[in-house]
Amino acid sequence: MISAKKLIKLARKWQKMASIRRKIITLPRTTRDAETTSCSTSSVVGKGHFVVYSVDQKRFVLPLEYLKNKIVMELFNLAAEEFGLPGDGLLILPCDANFIEYVIALIKMKPRKEVEKALILSVGTCHCSSLYLYQQEISQQLPTCSF
Repeated sequence: MISAKKLIKLARKWQKMASIRRKIITLPRTTRDAETTSCSTSSVVGKGHFVVYSVDQKRFVLPLEYLKNKIVMELFNLAAEEFGLPGDGLLILPCDANFIEYVIALIKMKPRKEVEKALILSVGTCHCSSLYLYQQEISQQLPTCSF
């Protein structure tokens, strides 16, 4: 049997731990886990990085140097048009998580200017979904028959 003093110490320890956990603010996350280094579940952002969220509430930690990229600038412009300027500090891009992962992979590959311009034009005409990218791939791979 536990003594009363040990029980009180244990209760105080649990109260301290509970109060610490209540102070952590988190957003609801999707259960799907992406295999990308840009996606983070940590609530703390390292120096030289910023956080954006997709429409489906997935969190991405990106280096500040991505702010110079024209694709990211265009995504921010679209976000400002669609959602307005964020009042609570959250930057939500009008894209799903798969599209943002695609953009990050493309930026890491350092694409040519023509590829960047083509993606920017397609982003301006669609709503930044990975379904759009899939439809583009399918339409470019249509089989042809000859008799």
